[in-house]
Amino acid sequence: MKLQIYETNYGKNRFMEKLPTVEFYDDKPDPDGREDRLLNIYPEARYQEIVGFGGAMTEATALNLEYMGEELHKKAMELYFDSEKGIGYSLIRSTINSCDFSKDFYSYDEVEGDHELKNFDISHDREYIIPALKEAFETAEELKLYCSPWSPPAWMKTNGRMNRGGKLKNDCYQTWAHYFTKFIQEYEKEGVKVWGVTPQNEAKAEQNWESCFYSKEEEAEFTNKYLKPDLTNNGLGDVKIFVWDHNKERTLDRALTIFKDKRITGEKGYEGPDGIAVHWYSGEHFAALDAFHNVFPDKLILGSEHSKSAGKTPEDSGERYAHDIIGDLNNYSNGWTDWNMILDEEGNPDHWKDEQIESGWAPEKIWVGEAPVVFDKKKKKLDIRSSYYYMGHISKFVRPGAVRIG
Repeated sequence: MKLQIYETNYGKNRFMEKLPTVEFYDDKPDPDGREDRLLNIYPEARYQEIVGFGGAMTEATALNLEYMGEELHKKAMELYFDSEKGIGYSLIRSTINSCDFSKDFYSYDEVEGDHELKNFDISHDREYIIPALKEAFETAEELKLYCSPWSPPAWMKTNGRMNRGGKLKNDCYQTWAHYFTKFIQEYEKEGVKVWGVTPQNEAKAEQNWESCFYSKEEEAEFTNKYLKPDLTNNGLGDVKIFVWDHNKERTLDRALTIFKDKRITGEKGYEGPDGIAVHWYSGEHFAALDAFHNVFPDKLILGSEHSKSAGKTPEDSGERYAHDIIGDLNNYSNGWTDWNMILDEEGNPDHWKDEQIESGWAPEKIWVGEAPVVFDKKKKKLDIRSSYYYMGHISKFVRPGAVRIG
């Protein structure tokens, strides 16, 4: 049997390079005594099914696509979503309201006390984000979209602002749940289908940018008592819900409360959210995913955000990505999503650096993001970083529906 080999290796300057085929043959006595040349494959041992791999269509990504001009714009979309000319992304994340990599703070309803959401309006997204998403769907062989909020509108929060933490007000739980429903409905009117949502990005973080804190009990209550019922009652019961959406080390601790919440048992067979979403910022914690799977074997695990700061060595980003993806996959992850797909050479656009300076951060210590594809606006060219190829080595060849075997 001949196998086609591809190699990505920054040290050898190989990026998804097609190498000569390698011939394998059935196990038999080796006259050279080379017992170490054995490859065991066990299709009988089946583990998780793959959902997909991809990146995030932040407003920063959508704006860079707009700024770079028609030719580079088309090239960038092909690089990410075309399965022949590019790396065939099959999963994409986007935001509900603004995030750290938006041009400014925004929400879809800024009217104080509008609990009936009469002023709900997604016009902001129609300008750049929705067109970019539609183009991604048209370019990709297959694509699933899931969306996450960084914060509810300021008037729904205890601190009266979208950034620096705060909590969802008690009288806004139902309003905020229906906000998700209206968002999905309005996106579908635009021809963009939402496959899944997370209730909150980084539910335990108080950031200088958009953020909102939920205890595990609060997230359980919001998800199980408000969000899922509102989606179901409005014909959106098939939209998947991934809770937590934060670092791996608290995965099982969070899930034990949210998935086993006593409210679940009486809701017409509803068995809790569809899965859990995780980030990598606090370290590997691969064993946390294994533990979660062992307690909740029927639930999905989705790597929902991973990014790195600019200034590391060029090989660092790609190697780190590959290490984390492989570690997650070996511990039952069903997919993995990078953060911004495109930033410019200064890590822009964003609006949160001013917030960091206002909070007393020294300018030289401000975190500057890097994307796998960088739009160099000064040279008017695309700079493809090593992380693009390491992401592509997996997203191009491990397709949705693939199953990890022994």
